[in-house]
Amino acid sequence: MGTKHEHEYLTNNQQRTTNKGGEIMLAIGEKINVISRKIGAAMKAKDPKPIQELAIAQVNAGANMLDVNTGPATKGGPELMEWLVKTIQEVVDVPLSLDTTNPKAVEAGLKVHKGQALINSASGQKERLESMLPLAKKYDAKIIGLTMTEKGIPRDANERASIAVDIITAMAEYEVHLENLYLDPLLLPIGVAQQQTMEAIEAVRLFKQLHDPPLKTVVGLSNISNGVPAQVKPILDRTLLAMLMTVGLDAAILDPLDEELMKTLKTAQVFRNEILYCHSYLD
Repeated sequence: MGTKHEHEYLTNNQQRTTNKGGEIMLAIGEKINVISRKIGAAMKAKDPKPIQELAIAQVNAGANMLDVNTGPATKGGPELMEWLVKTIQEVVDVPLSLDTTNPKAVEAGLKVHKGQALINSASGQKERLESMLPLAKKYDAKIIGLTMTEKGIPRDANERASIAVDIITAMAEYEVHLENLYLDPLLLPIGVAQQQTMEAIEAVRLFKQLHDPPLKTVVGLSNISNGVPAQVKPILDRTLLAMLMTVGLDAAILDPLDEELMKTLKTAQVFRNEILYCHSYLD
């Protein structure tokens, strides 16, 4: 495929082709999370250094969006999210996924966010739809639609698809553009719900059949390996990512600091014709 110099030029300049959906796989860095002892303490103290360093590290590792998880954020949530968005976007030029169940905190982040943000997330629950979809409309934000309801976890792929249809219908009612929607099939820990893994994979395939053009899909990848031994976690995440990408997954909230995981993602992008192959494509 040309000379060694040409191979390196293609990689270094990130020349990309596109898949049928017209977009490349979206890697959303998961590390800025209140449950992390170090990051949680930095959030509480409003200490920007650990958060900014982790944001830079994730982007340098290949993340093209960052998840900012403040949890329920019931006390001081809006002020915290506003501070986090400003603090992170001071040092990295990527959009953020605002990950909290507090609608007021989500809106506080949306108000100061540069570019188009992602709301993580709405769901099939009526209350969540009613609180999050108006924000997606008002701020032209992307939004994750998690396929679960007040009744709990769906039993199979068909139930997930049924909930997805309800979310799509609600999007139309609130006049939120469907191109801003990412459907999430809900990954569950393999240690407690092994049979659900293939149902989630099948759900991603079904989601693609619900609309023309196909709707985008996303997963919280590390959910699958919650609670497993450290030596098992990496291979579970990497293998599942590859399997999901074969059925059309568009985005994943993942650990970009896992070098082998990012190599798996890049290799799957080559096979999906999202990036041009060159001998140094992993560099």
